[in-house]
Amino acid sequence: MTSSLTPTSQEHPPLRTEDETVFESSLESFPASDPPSWTAGRDLTPEQLDKLSRHTEAPFVSDAKQTVANRARIVIVGGGFGGLSVARYLSGVDADITLIDRHNYHLFQPLLYQVATGALSPANISAPLRAVLKRRKNTTVLLGEVTHINAKSKFVRLANGKECSFDYLVLAAGADHNYFGHQEWREHAPGLKTIEDAIEIRRRVLSIFEAAELEEDREKQRKLLRFVVIGGGSTGVELAGALGEIAQQTLKGNFRRINPSSSEILIIEGGPQILPGYSSKLVSKAKQRLARHNVTVKENWLVKEIHADYLIVEHGGALHKIESGCILWAAGVKPSSLGALVANEVGAAVDRSGKVVVGEDLSIPTARNIFVIGDLASREQDGKQIQAVAPAAIQEGKYVARTLRAKISGLPDASIEPFRYHDRGAMTIIARSYAVVQIRKVSFAGFLAWLLWLWVHIVYLAQFSNRLLVMFQWGWSYFTHNRSARIITSSGAGREGGI
Repeated sequence: MTSSLTPTSQEHPPLRTEDETVFESSLESFPASDPPSWTAGRDLTPEQLDKLSRHTEAPFVSDAKQTVANRARIVIVGGGFGGLSVARYLSGVDADITLIDRHNYHLFQPLLYQVATGALSPANISAPLRAVLKRRKNTTVLLGEVTHINAKSKFVRLANGKECSFDYLVLAAGADHNYFGHQEWREHAPGLKTIEDAIEIRRRVLSIFEAAELEEDREKQRKLLRFVVIGGGSTGVELAGALGEIAQQTLKGNFRRINPSSSEILIIEGGPQILPGYSSKLVSKAKQRLARHNVTVKENWLVKEIHADYLIVEHGGALHKIESGCILWAAGVKPSSLGALVANEVGAAVDRSGKVVVGEDLSIPTARNIFVIGDLASREQDGKQIQAVAPAAIQEGKYVARTLRAKISGLPDASIEPFRYHDRGAMTIIARSYAVVQIRKVSFAGFLAWLLWLWVHIVYLAQFSNRLLVMFQWGWSYFTHNRSARIITSSGAGREGGI
């Protein structure tokens, strides 16, 4: 996932607990004011209605607002950045909220590659959903997977058969790896979307060095120590840079028969340049820095085949075979299967990638009580597709929460302005002490960009304890060049070891 700068407004209930204040930082980057989301001419905003209801003995109920005996039922599917943002900003609303996720934790995905490369442990970048939302008394968290959506009868069904009724449904189920019709590649080139993925990648990377230490044939050693990262977006670049650091610094002096710094790391990018969306000047600087860590960038190289120990790529009309001990996938994602599920149910349109086309208020035009946000939603703004990045999901989540507050409060739909995504820029860490940052037309790279990257990712982790642990581990790694979590904890794909 692209690490992005996300200055969005901080809207809170009048009284906040310490947990609520701390977790607020995990959802956004630095504070700034969003433009007004509601048109002028209304009597009260949803926030004013909420404040009034909590400062009077009886709940304040407008003519169209749900009564206590008939509270609105809101079901949120997905506990990522978007879904958690919705739940958080619905705190105190007169509704019963149910958050459903396949995992019991919220994952800070921008730092997932650091788990994969041994710099951090899974607990450093995740927070239990129940702990995060425990003070939201109107919110229930369920561990489960949605397998059916009935829009007419207004309920979702989980894999265990349990049904949850809703008046409003928010789908924020995220995305999965996209192997472009070649699911057989997944076995040989794992992607990076979950903690299980990160642990498996860490196992493969560290096991390669162990295998090379046992190998006596120099040519086979060289092939084993060639790492290939497919995909030159932020995830691929950050992963490749971290592999270079491991080989050149972390494992220095750890082996007797191999020299880890002789490892070769390749980035295979099918497009014309890595880091799409960044200026050519920043991309050039990123390549130069990567080269210092034995990372070679191959642009306009298309993957044709992936096997256990080699891949076939096409460049300039010719096919090339690249032998490798470790192949990793960072080339793309596809929306959750829930997109097709709800689209078939309500007759909604989907785009070429399978995302659900939503309206200006992020609802499905054929089912206005169902909202789709994050990686699952397809919407254009100013002629461009809104990016599937964490900042967009967070802003969409806040917007949907405000919209639901307005609907429950009885405000007319006409008072709700269309959603507008405010792109505050992007940042990518290249290697130790070096990052690139682009904020609209302003771009810079180097140590200051790296410090900004550190500040954003430390300050905005989910819980205070997480931030302390990450600060300590990063500080230790910076001064010692060591990665404390570089242990092999699983013995096969998909198995999660103990940390």
